[in-house]
Amino acid sequence: MRYFVLATDYDGTLATDGRVHDETLTALKHLRTSGRKLILVTGRQLDDLLQVFEQIDLFDYVVAENGALLYSPASRQEKLLGEQPPEEFIKALRDRQVDPLSVGRVIVATWHPQETTVLQTIRDLGLELQVIFNKGAVMVLPSGINKAVGLAAALDEMKLSPHNVVGVGDAENDHAFLCMSEFSVAVANALPMLKERVDFVTNGKRGDGVIELIDKLIASDLSELDEQLQRHNILLGTKEDGSEVNIQPYASSILLAGTSGGGKSTLATAVLERIADQDYQFCIIDPEGDYENFENGVILGDATRSPRLAEILDLLEQPKQNVVINLLGIAVEDRPGFFAEILPALLELRSRTGRPHWIVVDEAHHLIPASWNPAALTLPQQLKGLMLITVHPDQIASAGLSLINTILTVGNSPEENIKMFCETLGDCSPKLQPQSLEAGEALAWFREITEPFCFRITPGHTERRRHVRKYAEGELGQDKSFYFRGAQGKLNLRAQNLILFTQIAEGVDDETWLYHLQQGDYSSWFQEAIKDESLAEEAEKIEQRSQISSGESRAAIKEAIAQRYTLPA
Repeated sequence: MRYFVLATDYDGTLATDGRVHDETLTALKHLRTSGRKLILVTGRQLDDLLQVFEQIDLFDYVVAENGALLYSPASRQEKLLGEQPPEEFIKALRDRQVDPLSVGRVIVATWHPQETTVLQTIRDLGLELQVIFNKGAVMVLPSGINKAVGLAAALDEMKLSPHNVVGVGDAENDHAFLCMSEFSVAVANALPMLKERVDFVTNGKRGDGVIELIDKLIASDLSELDEQLQRHNILLGTKEDGSEVNIQPYASSILLAGTSGGGKSTLATAVLERIADQDYQFCIIDPEGDYENFENGVILGDATRSPRLAEILDLLEQPKQNVVINLLGIAVEDRPGFFAEILPALLELRSRTGRPHWIVVDEAHHLIPASWNPAALTLPQQLKGLMLITVHPDQIASAGLSLINTILTVGNSPEENIKMFCETLGDCSPKLQPQSLEAGEALAWFREITEPFCFRITPGHTERRRHVRKYAEGELGQDKSFYFRGAQGKLNLRAQNLILFTQIAEGVDDETWLYHLQQGDYSSWFQEAIKDESLAEEAEKIEQRSQISSGESRAAIKEAIAQRYTLPA
């Protein structure tokens, strides 16, 4: 289920002439039996609402006074989200014969054409207040208070995300909370400007429109409207003709495959940054500690400590909290077992809250290996909001690959990854000629929609620096270390991290330094062992400069390293 909450305006949306019809109340009850929640978002004062709407207990929370007051019908508790304007303001309005005039817990309200006097009074007293209109109503509230603020407060109490909310309204004061909702709806009688800006307009007016919306929610979770919901799409890059390549944030299940150093990290980082920028919650399962410097999530676990399931779930219960699960403290052979434990817990959380919106499995061939017999029992038959990242798609269990509807592949011979994917599943592979991708390009295949095509990746605002401490200060294995040997192989100076590399580089003789420079050894090491494509590209430019001196090239490469890694003074 994608949509767990219906947030609805009252007057002109749920209610007709201040009253909610029995048919509409029946639809609201049906929605609750589907497991969804209800939030009422109204400009009315709470006391007034309680007098006209006896069935308020149908709602989990009520946002009253246009976002200034949060009320729980179950506990009868109120929570003010702003301060009432000063008494001198209210007195001034009365002295200026503003009538009618109502004063709530926070809100001060009147009707057109009194807005001119209200605005003049605010200016005369030098107050920081805002005026919000609701058709003929004129509402005065503290600066920054609106229906979106109230809805956010209600969702915080419920530990739910706006990305799992459908909002419906009819008037100008509904813009804020509808824009905040994942799916925005206007009833047929709504103001023209509102109908132009929402995702869907009902055929029915007022309560009939709400009934129509509820019927769609219960029947299909609005899946038939997914294609027209474009405003949340996640940008991947652009085609040669300049058109954008996007994925849907809910309907996509992605396999990101490619050779080491081929650009997987650039693309994965860009996608995750944009997911985070839109406040979708994600959980990254990170077997190799590659995301220990990813700023958008809390890291649990390290090389000395295994992450605990309880602490993972406690964090994910908070809608705005992303989690990176570091598995370095778990032996390779035990990682599939950990995955078999964590995935059902994540899916149970999703069944209650719709989150985490994205589950990202790095080095997926380690966690869902083809040789792992329980894979078919552990994995569901469908799973959206999934990204599997791997160098070896043919080594992932077919039960995992069967979940995928989108393939993104980078590096050398990207068409081979598509071929391996299809062969593993026993599907016919699309006919592809051998591909030669340039740096920053990827091959995409939306299996149900298009033939494979190339696009240029749009990088994220920051590129993940993989294994920073490990590469800067740690102990790379012998096969990953750099060896200064020189043309005749007389030396054997091992640099097992970037600090030692820069130290040896300063002391090695010019002939040895230039030999490796001219062979392109530095850029190769940065790409293949350090897995830093940006650093490799910068080093390659230095290596290709003709007539560059030993001292100048040493300084340039050392500076390139220093810009990307924090080295000790």
